[in-house]
Amino acid sequence: MTVAPTTEVSRLLREDFDNVLDAWFATQKREGVRRPDLFSDRESRRQLADLLRAFSEALVQIDLDAPVDIEAEAWSELRLALSEITLVRTERGVAPWEMTAFVLALKQPVFEMLQERLIGTPDELLRDAANFGRIVDAFAMHINEYFIAERDEIIERQRAEMMELSTPVVQLWERVLTIPLIGTLDSMRAQEVMENLLNAIVEHSAEVVIVDITGVRVVDTQVAQHLLRTAAAVRLMGAEAIISGISPKIAQTMVELGVDVGEVTTRPTIRAALDEAFRRVGFRIGRVEDNRV
Repeated sequence: MTVAPTTEVSRLLREDFDNVLDAWFATQKREGVRRPDLFSDRESRRQLADLLRAFSEALVQIDLDAPVDIEAEAWSELRLALSEITLVRTERGVAPWEMTAFVLALKQPVFEMLQERLIGTPDELLRDAANFGRIVDAFAMHINEYFIAERDEIIERQRAEMMELSTPVVQLWERVLTIPLIGTLDSMRAQEVMENLLNAIVEHSAEVVIVDITGVRVVDTQVAQHLLRTAAAVRLMGAEAIISGISPKIAQTMVELGVDVGEVTTRPTIRAALDEAFRRVGFRIGRVEDNRV
């Protein structure tokens, strides 16, 4: 480990660790970034202690006058602590600006304590305060970028999970599947529908697939093309597609748009589609006779 020249700020964090921690915690409370609705005092102090300890250990390895290289080995422990705390705070709904302010709140108490220690050496005070502020600012920017990336990843994961829930493939009967579509069918969702459907055809050895669009709000040219491409992909897999839920309004719209459904079978209701699907796989639904005397 490289040992850097000892500075007053590095001595401060080692020798007066608990007081710096208390002052940082108090500053966060005063500036409104404490978030007691999400974290207990004990949990917040543990997070601060982990960061402050990592700061203290890094400062004895770097030259404070040198440019801040966040990716340097000396900062690895601090990067790890920041990433762990950011992940927890992102999952609990902390905003990016709050996370940045959470880190920046360290500057004021450290500056005030440095002023007490270096009151007789203003040049050293100015140098140490400026260098420490520069490091904290760099990590505030780093954590903001990391926070946004982490939040975007969570949003994307939640979007994918919601997409799966909104496009369930259901096995209605032996060799018969259905996928009820609700809401808007854009290009991304249409691709998800197609992938889920084709995988289900293989998994269940399906021969007939009912694509029900009763819950689709608007059918325009793009939506119609998505449906036709899905039906064509189903045929390539050796199955047949039936599109159900074609209301009179949707039928009129598709005619006005000049959409040709070609060889795709359509039915007005899922009940009619199910009856057609059973016929194609050799089943028939009939009333059970009551033989009781």
